[in-house]
Amino acid sequence: MSSCDMNTITVIGSGLIGRSWAMVFVSGGYSVKIYDNQPGQAAKAIQEIRKQLEELEEAHMLRGELRANQQLALISSHDDLSQALQGAFFVQVTHSRLPSPAHDVPHILKHTFAPQVNPPYYVKLVELVPHPETAAAVMDTTHSLMTKVGQAPIRLKREIDGFALNRVQAAIIAESWRLVQVSVSLLSLSEPVNTLLTLGCKTKNTCPDCIYY
Repeated sequence: MSSCDMNTITVIGSGLIGRSWAMVFVSGGYSVKIYDNQPGQAAKAIQEIRKQLEELEEAHMLRGELRANQQLALISSHDDLSQALQGAFFVQVTHSRLPSPAHDVPHILKHTFAPQVNPPYYVKLVELVPHPETAAAVMDTTHSLMTKVGQAPIRLKREIDGFALNRVQAAIIAESWRLVQVSVSLLSLSEPVNTLLTLGCKTKNTCPDCIYY
């Protein structure tokens, strides 16, 4: 883009993940433009975001320093993609594909991929995965942005199948199933495996039922 506002972010997709990303960015004081290819969906998303922000504020769980109404005022909806992209310095696309196939994406040097644990408002880990031709400055900018809005970014040097967190989770889940299968000789019931996962593996940012996604 020839001109951009370093305070404006575009979120493409207004489903659960898109709404969650919009909430993350406005919590950091950024203006967010939500786009959806289904006419009217982005506007409906804002109404759902309003409800969530108000509930979070009432429960004293709202992220950021701004009040719910102030954060909501930073969000706009768009049915036209070019209008949604105008002036944005960062674009968050809500999909889970590796960046290498995206050879048709313009300005590939500005492209990085940030798969998240869903929903990102509540689980803050973000993996930053560069396209092979992505400029280092883009990774730095993305890392800085994610840190500023309260996420927990980690950098990968290159793409790997399944991403880092999924690979770790897959190993834990596989071993859990093995423990259940041998529970007759090793454990009295399958319940201890569930206890291992819910009380031993969770972090302060997850609820007992939200360890895996």
